[in-house]
Amino acid sequence: MTARRVRQADPKLGRSTPAAPKRPRVRTPEEIAQAATAHDIPAGPSGDKVKVSLTLSLSRAQVEHLTARAIREGKNLEALVAELLESVPPSRETKREEKRR
Repeated sequence: MTARRVRQADPKLGRSTPAAPKRPRVRTPEEIAQAATAHDIPAGPSGDKVKVSLTLSLSRAQVEHLTARAIREGKNLEALVAELLESVPPSRETKREEKRR
């Protein structure tokens, strides 16, 4: 259901004019990200990870290096990239948001 705009009478013109629309609440990037990922498919039974489809454009040399590393470590490329991304320390803003929860 959408909110209806209330018309206010304009004494000069003798007719009503639309009320100013309400401003939307400003949301933080963390709130927007949480809403965007709320419906993602869980990657496991715990629900703490979700599946993300991602297309990367890397140089052939980078892909060969990553693929060779994945083979040496007995992993597939997807698992290696996920591990590398998970190893990046969270930013100060992310840590602050986690403390608020």
